[in-house]
Amino acid sequence: MGQAVNLRQVEAFRAVMKTGQMTVAAELMSITQPAVSRLIKDFERATALKLFERRGNQITPTQEAVTLMKEVERAFIGLSRIAHVAEEISRHSAGRLRIAAMPALGNGILPRFLAGFLRDKPNVQASLNAIPSSMVIEAVASGQADIGYADSPLERPGFSIDNYSYPAVVAMPAHHRLAEKAIIEPADLAYERMITLEPGTIFAMRVEVALASIPRSASIETRLSHTALNLVASDAGITIIDPTSASEFKDRGVVLRPFSEFIEAGFLVLEPEDKTASALSATFKQEFAAYHDKIIAGQNI
Repeated sequence: MGQAVNLRQVEAFRAVMKTGQMTVAAELMSITQPAVSRLIKDFERATALKLFERRGNQITPTQEAVTLMKEVERAFIGLSRIAHVAEEISRHSAGRLRIAAMPALGNGILPRFLAGFLRDKPNVQASLNAIPSSMVIEAVASGQADIGYADSPLERPGFSIDNYSYPAVVAMPAHHRLAEKAIIEPADLAYERMITLEPGTIFAMRVEVALASIPRSASIETRLSHTALNLVASDAGITIIDPTSASEFKDRGVVLRPFSEFIEAGFLVLEPEDKTASALSATFKQEFAAYHDKIIAGQNI
């Protein structure tokens, strides 16, 4: 071969093969007929192939042209696929989304939101892992997750952080005597059986501090907020819990009331500080935040 083949030559060859005429091919490409003719000659020179028999204004493709056209069509299908994927990426309908989330979100409303988010995005590959906040932080830091949802606070550098703050709520069986109160105060919980999250989490420590001076009957400890709420629904006691998890139990025999003492029950959204977030990740974060706020607002606590 002589000079290198370029895409414009291939486009001209394909247009001539599909239309059978230089003039029609020129209209298709929005260029002049001499320009198409020149591109075809350059293409023949670059490929060292005779692609057309010319008889006056008539051109007939050679067998070499027919064989080459099959490969060109395969290449253009590939290009069309690339263009299609690029368009989907621009519409946030393609790509990869890896999410790590604390169980209060990862076992609750986040899977439901993700299902809806992906419904019109068949080319998005997604993963969602519900793991403790400490593991969420490590997953984002090590590049195993694009977005992390974790308990606050976090003083470790290297993250881009969005902070969503919400007060904890008191969850109790619907027939409980305290359900008649508009706001629950710490003294109201004296000698109540409390269902608490096992020690070690930041949230459990916050609750323990708020109730430190309150006498209680025997308590029930559990690891997950959803387990605590299932116990409340089964009339085993009262829990102070995050409003996100509580939203899952609103119509399941559980009554929610505000707590007079503010206990932080929000979350952090983490991304690597040194990595530019994809448009897909940014859209997911924004839409989930709006979805979450709508769920919380609908509790009418």
